[in-house]
Amino acid sequence: MQQKISFKLLPSEAADDWTIKKYIANATSNKLSSVTGYHITRQSIDARSKTIWVNITVNAFINEPFEQRKIQQFIFKDVSKAGKKIIIIGAGPAGLFAALHLIEHGIKPIILERGKDVRSRRRDLALLNKQGIINPDSNYCFGEGGAGTYSDGKLYTRSSKRGDIDRILNLFVNFGAEEKILYQSHPHIGTNKLPQIITAMRKLIIESGGEFLFDKKVVDINFNNQKINAVITADGNKFEADAFILATGHSARDIFELLHKKQILIEAKEFALGVRIEHPQALIDNIQYGAYQTTSKESIFKRNEFLPPASYNLVQQVNGRGVFSFCMCPGGIIAPAATATGEIVVNGWSPSKRNNPFANSGIVVQVKKEDALKALKIANKKNTHINDPLLLMRFQQLVEQNCFNAGAGKFMAPAQRLADFCTNTLSATLPNNSYLPGLQPAMLKNVLPNFIHQSLAEAFLIFGKKLTGYYTNEAVVVATESRTSSPVRIPRHSENLNHPQLKNLYPCGEGAGFAGGIVSAAMDGERIARQLIIKI
Repeated sequence: MQQKISFKLLPSEAADDWTIKKYIANATSNKLSSVTGYHITRQSIDARSKTIWVNITVNAFINEPFEQRKIQQFIFKDVSKAGKKIIIIGAGPAGLFAALHLIEHGIKPIILERGKDVRSRRRDLALLNKQGIINPDSNYCFGEGGAGTYSDGKLYTRSSKRGDIDRILNLFVNFGAEEKILYQSHPHIGTNKLPQIITAMRKLIIESGGEFLFDKKVVDINFNNQKINAVITADGNKFEADAFILATGHSARDIFELLHKKQILIEAKEFALGVRIEHPQALIDNIQYGAYQTTSKESIFKRNEFLPPASYNLVQQVNGRGVFSFCMCPGGIIAPAATATGEIVVNGWSPSKRNNPFANSGIVVQVKKEDALKALKIANKKNTHINDPLLLMRFQQLVEQNCFNAGAGKFMAPAQRLADFCTNTLSATLPNNSYLPGLQPAMLKNVLPNFIHQSLAEAFLIFGKKLTGYYTNEAVVVATESRTSSPVRIPRHSENLNHPQLKNLYPCGEGAGFAGGIVSAAMDGERIARQLIIKI
């Protein structure tokens, strides 16, 4: 028979197959030999007490043959001669998962991606990191797989009501992800492994008869009678279809500008902006795991080999504003995520092993429309108003441009040691760090809007009390983390999911303001696909 059992183990026990079977035998009052195997169905770490535990739930096989874990299988149809076709603008998770779902139901997707494939994109990232040369259509945000491809690959979300999370995770496993993402509380693929998975998805789409076209930047939209007739790409090609899914991501400012110019309804959307902070990973390990027995007698804390690199999650209200950690990357790297010259944007990612010596996280502040308008007026930007749908996007650009000007060129980012940031002291030197283009000491008070700087400074002091050792000049604050979510929402009908003015335009994913991360964007892509399957 099979039994579901939950228990907690020490990290070393949780890593040992024999020990887990022993716990199963004891919990079920059976002999060890009767336990033929098990599947872990849930696993998480509890580091709240002096003793760190691993919580595990298993499906145990008792006195019956063990069967391998059943991975959900998917049937993709041949759509090469399908009568219906959908144009998908953008090859991020929303676009990719919409395409896969359409193929399952016999509808042909045609993906138009402004950037390059993952292999070519990697060369552009190398140029950006090493020489400060940016390709505006092939970078950390644009290209095959979207911003998620080279941005860590975290697969957890709070958006369980938006779709079937297990289905999304099983799809990832089908395309090459490890099975452990199916049961970990915070599943993560890793930036080094995501490109191969994205490539496998593309190959399946093409083999099934779908089309996947690179270097196809949409620059115009033809429409009348409340329907899009065609989209035009930068190379002059015209693409027609039964419907159009707009899944261009949170950084496609040219799309927002195009929609606004065409008088297609868009709305300003409040978001969060701040900095990325980086500590030595050993320091974060010590803060989170310090009470646990280490594998080293050295003065420098060394994490127990059975524990993963430690992470943290912080949130604080400061003067009525939310300040919170965002996209925390243990064992990670800070990356230049700008999409145009003259702007600095930083983001973080981790490889699958999370084995880099630093831990970084965005620490961001809620931004309201009134904040954005005030900052733009102070900067003498007079061409905007409170009802401008691009108000928050213009604010975002302003801060990114300020950061670029405070750097030393070639995407060197302005930075300050943490305590210096809070005491308004120019850092004489900066600590070793992971940001490849390099850091430039700067007074971030003069770079960030005043309300952002004040909120962050107060929050850092509070975070230092919550996590003893967090507030230290060993940490470096890098500006600016500004692409947390889209500063624009492209509205859609709550039930039909189409744009209120255009019956066959379906805004989707992060760029439309309806998702925040890989999994929620993928689920939103599937949601749009399901609606189209019914409608066309």
